[in-house]
Amino acid sequence: MRIAMIGTGYVGLVSGVCFSDFGHEVICVDKDPKKIEMLEAGKVPIFEPGLDDLMARNVNAGRLSFTTDLKRAVDGADAVFIAVGTPTRRGDGHADLTYVMAAAAEIGQALTGYAVIVTKSTVPVGTNRKVAEAVRAAAPEADFDVASNPEFLREGAAIDDFMRPDRVVVGVQTERAGEVMSDIYRPLYLRDFPIMVTDLESAEMIKYAANAFLATKITFINEIAALCERVGADVKKVSKGMGMDGRIGNKFLHAGPGYGGSCFPKDTAALARIGQEHAVPMQITEAVMRVNEGVKVRMVEKLRDLCDGSFNGKTIVVLGVTFKPNTDDMRDAPSLTIVPALVGGGAHVRVVDPEGFREGENLLPGVQWQSDPYAATEGADLMVLLTEWNEFRALDLKRIAGSMAVARMADLRNIYNRSDAMQAGFEAYEAVGR
Repeated sequence: MRIAMIGTGYVGLVSGVCFSDFGHEVICVDKDPKKIEMLEAGKVPIFEPGLDDLMARNVNAGRLSFTTDLKRAVDGADAVFIAVGTPTRRGDGHADLTYVMAAAAEIGQALTGYAVIVTKSTVPVGTNRKVAEAVRAAAPEADFDVASNPEFLREGAAIDDFMRPDRVVVGVQTERAGEVMSDIYRPLYLRDFPIMVTDLESAEMIKYAANAFLATKITFINEIAALCERVGADVKKVSKGMGMDGRIGNKFLHAGPGYGGSCFPKDTAALARIGQEHAVPMQITEAVMRVNEGVKVRMVEKLRDLCDGSFNGKTIVVLGVTFKPNTDDMRDAPSLTIVPALVGGGAHVRVVDPEGFREGENLLPGVQWQSDPYAATEGADLMVLLTEWNEFRALDLKRIAGSMAVARMADLRNIYNRSDAMQAGFEAYEAVGR
């Protein structure tokens, strides 16, 4: 089938590349000519393991191309996917639909035949009907259907998530649209991956409900971690015991410095706003948002205690600043709260992150970027493990402790354990919930 993908951000680019690998002809569209030039040169503007090779393979096969010309991409397309940004709107917490509606109007003007206009962006309930209205206003005679097809991609594992999904959710209004979407996802259906077909509103709600629930699990275990520290329990053992219950499961029960990223902060805020608008307050989600911000602040106080009550004059090394490993994404990362608190408190901060420099350089002013954790920790007063990159999972702790001015470690991802750290020569070790 012929697919136009509007937007080459994280969701649009990964989805477009993977659809082309299914055998479809895909044209990815973006208004940014520099980004299109980069893609045409074979360069991927985001860090996602395996994406560059998969993109090159499908470009070489003639199934994948890039353009700034939306009209050319939409002409003759069987499906047009909207995968533009929906950032949190300033002031009210709602998802900003400016880019979605602008894309819908442009698509309407560019349609030359029947197509399914598919919203891939995460949007509030009712948005797909508004998309239909925007298309109809731009092109009263256009022949089209709308569909909702929310994404469930984890940064760092997006290709595997797309190719081997837990489920594909498709919201449609007509049988005709359902048939087009079935053809698009036929390679997954043939391999028995679940394809769930719903109405538009249910598909939109599934995305928000799923992300809010996962954010709730993370925040719950972080609250339990704080209590574990007070009562002498070990949160790793507690979460393992909880996860063995099939009704709970072990995923997203890892204590740490709070959630961040492109989805959870934005989607919890949007769901809370939707609830307020419909007079059904999302009280649990609202509490999750408040508690998550408190977790980040609690991490700052934990670090301050390790520095004898003051950051002033201390040299602190932060290992990892992206919101999770295997991505360069800094959006709402805990580091954006923690690192400025260190710098603002007078600390000399050195940062090591395999991919975080590109975005982090502007977001974290006043820090020194280094590439080698061993060089960075020489003469330091505190080492902070903030993002669990594989590069930080098997450090030579004895070597690091021996080179630090004061051998103290804040392990905010519970990668190591106290006994190993102390045997290696650290005089202080703090984890989360242990």
